[in-house]
Amino acid sequence: MFKIWMWERLFSDFGVFLRGFAVTVGVSVCALALTLVISLVVGLFRCSGNRALSAFSRGYMSFFQNTPLVVQIFFFYNVLPRLNVILSPFAVGCFGLSLYTGAFGAAVVEAAVNAVPHGQLEAATSQGFGFLRTMFHIVLPQAMKVALPPMTNQAVNLIKNSSVLAMIAGGELMYRADSWASDSAVYGPTFVVTGLLYLSLCLPLSMAARKLEKKTRHP
Repeated sequence: MFKIWMWERLFSDFGVFLRGFAVTVGVSVCALALTLVISLVVGLFRCSGNRALSAFSRGYMSFFQNTPLVVQIFFFYNVLPRLNVILSPFAVGCFGLSLYTGAFGAAVVEAAVNAVPHGQLEAATSQGFGFLRTMFHIVLPQAMKVALPPMTNQAVNLIKNSSVLAMIAGGELMYRADSWASDSAVYGPTFVVTGLLYLSLCLPLSMAARKLEKKTRHP
């Protein structure tokens, strides 16, 4: 299973893995940027006190948190083209991962905002601050310290979840690794290397999240 010739063949074709790794990084970065925007907007909707916005955000979070990511990816890839909305696998990955992870990120933002003492909101209101001005100048700078560790964990989950794009021939690391292993019949070394490449992305973020959490608990 782990014979020398297997490793030799793998490293002779290592460019296949690097190309998949580059796609995984690209999808993850794009999806993470969209996730941050979605998390912030939906999280603020939840805290706005507006019934319509709160109901919308609650429905969005409930739907995406409680349906499998695979189902959502297949919907974007297979159903939207029937509605004349055609997305590339890369775009499906960016939008699918960001909408899914954003539902969890919004809960993080909401919890972080609610962790800021309510008296500060009342003080800002008494000084004539509107909701958005209060959020961006007073609440969010404090809430970011609370939200950063769990949001970093969400980034780790997003990177790992990008492997589901293998089901739609997304060209990312998992798809290329599985395709190469099927063609070469070299399975053991393939998935050891694949796991290590994912680890090289996720482990530093996990360590950063733990450090940030410690700093938050012990300022």
